[in-house]
Amino acid sequence: MNYNEVPSPCINVCKIDEPTQRCIGCERTIDEITRWSRMDSDARLAVLDDVVRRKQQARPKNRSDQESAGEQADTPAAKGTNNSAL
Repeated sequence: MNYNEVPSPCINVCKIDEPTQRCIGCERTIDEITRWSRMDSDARLAVLDDVVRRKQQARPKNRSDQESAGEQADTPAAKGTNNSAL
């Protein structure tokens, strides 16, 4: 496979998240972004594998994971509805 056949994961949302030092759009590191144009196809595919892994780790798998991660359930109280008068 020609390295030009491996598309960039860039989605034109280019901002570096300070804590992770990765782009919030494509999940690549600054080093991966700057080296991309010089990488061969194997290196690019390895970065894409890392990007997929990072996105999976950043996103809870199901509702119970979200709740255990501290997110509120989708209830009227969680939406800001005051049910005390009901």
